Amino acid sequence: MSSRRSKLEIQLDILNAVREGVEKPTRIMYAANMSWSPVKKMLDSLVDREFLTVISTIGGKTVRNRYEITEKGLSVLTYFKGAKKLVDIS
Repeated sequence: MSSRRSKLEIQLDILNAVREGVEKPTRIMYAANMSWSPVKKMLDSLVDREFLTVISTIGGKTVRNRYEITEKGLSVLTYFKGAKKLVDIS
């Protein structure tokens, strides 16, 4: 039986994907293994809390967004990685 991921686990998965170089929203969606609507809400939440930044470029009539992790986002990942080792969660 598969267990559902918590909101925290999903957010950490998104931060991890961006840290590893996934920048485009659709690719982040694939890396997090989620549908678009929840990923969009999570991305907006992570940007609001300053874990990610949005870089917008204008190409013709469309605006393309890409995401980068901030120092605050990196420290969150480091913190939870250390906590996971401390508790020895698989």
